Amino acid sequence: MGLLMKQGFGTWLLVTFFLSALLLCRADVHHYEFFVRESNFTKLCNTKSMLVVNDSYPGPEIRVHRGDTVFVNVYNQGNYGFTIHWHGVKQPRNPWSDGPEFITQCPIQPGTNFTYEVILTDEIGTLWWHAHSDWTRGSVHGAFIILPAENETYPFPTPDADQAIILQSWYNRDYLEIIEEALADGTAPAVPDAYAINGHLGDTYGCPNDTIFRMQVDYQKTYLLRIINAAMNEMKFFGITNHSLTVVAQDASYVQRFTSDYVLISPGQTMDVLIHANQNTGRYYMATRLFHDSAATFRDNITTGVIQYTNSDGGLNASLIMLPTSDDSDAAIGFISRIRNSNVTQNPPMKVPTDIDRRVYIAVATNTMPCDNCTEYFRFAASLNNVSFLSGRIDILQAYYNSTNGVFTEDFPLNPPVFFNFTGNLTGFNTRADQGTRAVVLNYAEAVDIVLQATNLGAGGSHPIHLHGFNFYCVRTGVGNFNNVTDPSTYNLVDPLLINTVHVPGGGWVALRFFATNPGVWFMHCHLERHSSWGMDTVFIVRNGTTAETSILPPPTGLPRCPRT
Repeated sequence: MGLLMKQGFGTWLLVTFFLSALLLCRADVHHYEFFVRESNFTKLCNTKSMLVVNDSYPGPEIRVHRGDTVFVNVYNQGNYGFTIHWHGVKQPRNPWSDGPEFITQCPIQPGTNFTYEVILTDEIGTLWWHAHSDWTRGSVHGAFIILPAENETYPFPTPDADQAIILQSWYNRDYLEIIEEALADGTAPAVPDAYAINGHLGDTYGCPNDTIFRMQVDYQKTYLLRIINAAMNEMKFFGITNHSLTVVAQDASYVQRFTSDYVLISPGQTMDVLIHANQNTGRYYMATRLFHDSAATFRDNITTGVIQYTNSDGGLNASLIMLPTSDDSDAAIGFISRIRNSNVTQNPPMKVPTDIDRRVYIAVATNTMPCDNCTEYFRFAASLNNVSFLSGRIDILQAYYNSTNGVFTEDFPLNPPVFFNFTGNLTGFNTRADQGTRAVVLNYAEAVDIVLQATNLGAGGSHPIHLHGFNFYCVRTGVGNFNNVTDPSTYNLVDPLLINTVHVPGGGWVALRFFATNPGVWFMHCHLERHSSWGMDTVFIVRNGTTAETSILPPPTGLPRCPRT
């Protein structure tokens, strides 16, 4: 890294620390209690018991201000272990409370509790929390709302009210049972029986007892919708009949405002949009349907909610619901291409790495592996650079911190082991992957460039890839195979989107950049749960810097014990 780049990075770092210090001077400390246990829910004319927080689906909303610290004491009153992840919170120097099972902690066992310390810095807007153990997040999740700090304003007129809109997958069976059965058989897990908005299935599934989510609005008022895609495996279109959506933020970072009739949001992502209640008073559908571009089996249903003006009657006309079709890739990519970072003072200072220290090129694939006990003598798998991630029984963070051998290796391949036409016709191509617990190790403050290349191996399609511990700049999205000679010259280094979960388009690629300034162990994985369960994961380890302030915090007391230790 050249002297000029180092000086520029140092200036950016000082400005960032200064802003963080200002926020911390005014920060509050909040305490929440999560009681996680089985509760009964009836949907699709069927009653089942499922694991939830405080007997609610979705779970309780956390609502704090920018720069605050949140302590959440989680009591496991259920029947099996789990963890909680604070999706999109960077947790500076504090991977101990990040949450992914067997990555940064072992599960909270039944009858025990653990208190997470959630440290906020410059995040603003909408994030969410969810379980990070197998498929438990299907029912254990909720909104994490971060309001402007004291004396801080929105970069748009202050809305009259806000509302979380959580998009969900509903199964009549137990979430953990579904994935355990699929992994044992080597088959793909079942598709959802329905989809939900804030726990309501709407009026399109045929059960007269199902409820519909209703949001009351007043004429000529403006509302901030905080949309969260908590679905298990489904990218989603969302829109409101006769109302335009003004996109203002994604993944707790403000974007340049633009208006659209619909949004596309991938699992794990959050999106803030404004709606102005300026239509004739009445009732209007909000609706969501999936976007699907792979060969995997799917269920294409429109799920509905209602925007209802105060003191209004009138019917609802389903024919007025206008959403792209589930296979409309042009609508999906067209929407994504419009999102740009906003250079407003409420966002962190924009600093896109230009002098790169570490380049990682990752081929993203679904695969197969031999399996003597499986239905077809093979099982479905998934991989990054042909490595299908294998979880251990001791978490990687403790192994790294305590220099415990035999838990992971530091040799994740920085390039695909074999180069081929990733997005071509791969019929008959060898789809076998190798298993391993292999990490990418970065030095503190390195400038990192990652290219994620979708492939047509297996079912193909798009992938929402989430990196814990960081926001990153998405500097380019491309079609076909990445060209390392010509494509970097097209990167957007001026106003790239700053996010934590990126939509990697089917048959294409994305390029990401960030500075590795958060020491710790950080999970990267596909947020399609079937792919993550199959091994489409890896770990980035960021070494400590040279000072205490650039090193991992000591472990907290009361960390859950790992099984058989």
